[in-house]
Amino acid sequence: KRRPGVSRLMDWSKAFNLRFAPPDESKFPALRLAMRVAREKGTLGAVMNAANEVAVEAFLAERIRFGAIARLVETVMDGHAVIASPTLDQLLAADGSAREATRRLIEVA
Repeated sequence: KRRPGVSRLMDWSKAFNLRFAPPDESKFPALRLAMRVAREKGTLGAVMNAANEVAVEAFLAERIRFGAIARLVETVMDGHAVIASPTLDQLLAADGSAREATRRLIEVA
């Protein structure tokens, strides 16, 4: 079910222009975190994804507020020592430890 949007629907049969502006990182903090992953690479992407999945699950279960998702993910990312060229086992370990760290943070919140 969709609610009516705040703008008109796109008419793909007619020409139109799109205007892009730099994103506001205060409104989209997860974008800043994703850009950090792109810069630092290695195991950080697995950590961000794992922490995000656990945080979103907690949000959907109404255990945390929406705004807490990015804060939790960033805290877990900040506590991770990035491995630049990880093996599959190291990626899986980073995923697991990030999930556990996020769960612990949610419990004490």
